[in-house]
Amino acid sequence: MNDTTVSGALKIHIGLIGGIGPAATDFYYRRLISSFAAKNSALELTMVHADTPTLLNNLLNNDAAAQVAIYTRLTNRLVAAGAECVVVTSIAGHFCIRAFEEVSPLPVVNMISEVSRAVEARGLKRIGILGTRTVMETRFYRSIHTAEIIPPRGQDLEDVHNAYVAMASAGVVTPGQRALFETVSERLLREEGAEAIMLGGTDLALAFDEKSGRFPLVDCAGIHVDAIVNLAMLSTP
Repeated sequence: MNDTTVSGALKIHIGLIGGIGPAATDFYYRRLISSFAAKNSALELTMVHADTPTLLNNLLNNDAAAQVAIYTRLTNRLVAAGAECVVVTSIAGHFCIRAFEEVSPLPVVNMISEVSRAVEARGLKRIGILGTRTVMETRFYRSIHTAEIIPPRGQDLEDVHNAYVAMASAGVVTPGQRALFETVSERLLREEGAEAIMLGGTDLALAFDEKSGRFPLVDCAGIHVDAIVNLAMLSTP
């Protein structure tokens, strides 16, 4: 940890593993910039690029070892650049996060842990979820113990997965994709009794806005970024 103090805070150098997908990386980058600007503090950050198709293939095949090897190689680059923590800017990319934590050359800011704490703090008990097939079917990697995570049913699940993968790969959301996500969300709220919708894919920031949305959201990427900011700007004694 470095000893630079700015505006009464002690900063650490953040390392991002981005690229998976491009819109998610952009979300993290912009939100980190705005968060640090709001605190009148310079951002210490280095970013490396991972490959979306490779991640999706490893996710499909549940090949955690292959993805962990990629993360480890990229994290070693971040170490060489002076980073002091590492962040995977993808919810799908967290399918192997616990295995990565065991071997990572840097401390990992784990989104799953941060979202679990946020859900418990909000007192939510039933939450619908959107994202990749794996994220939805595993109900956010079976990591939320204080609430029931409810995936879409039948064709809705397949449609959401396909629309999400296409959106994440392209880095843009189409009107049809946005309409699908909203329709499925409303069905989860109306028919399944969900109290909120979990954005279980980082790129869903393209389709939803937590501040102006028509229904309550659990913005996993936003929660993750806020945790990174809190870690990076520890208060001085």
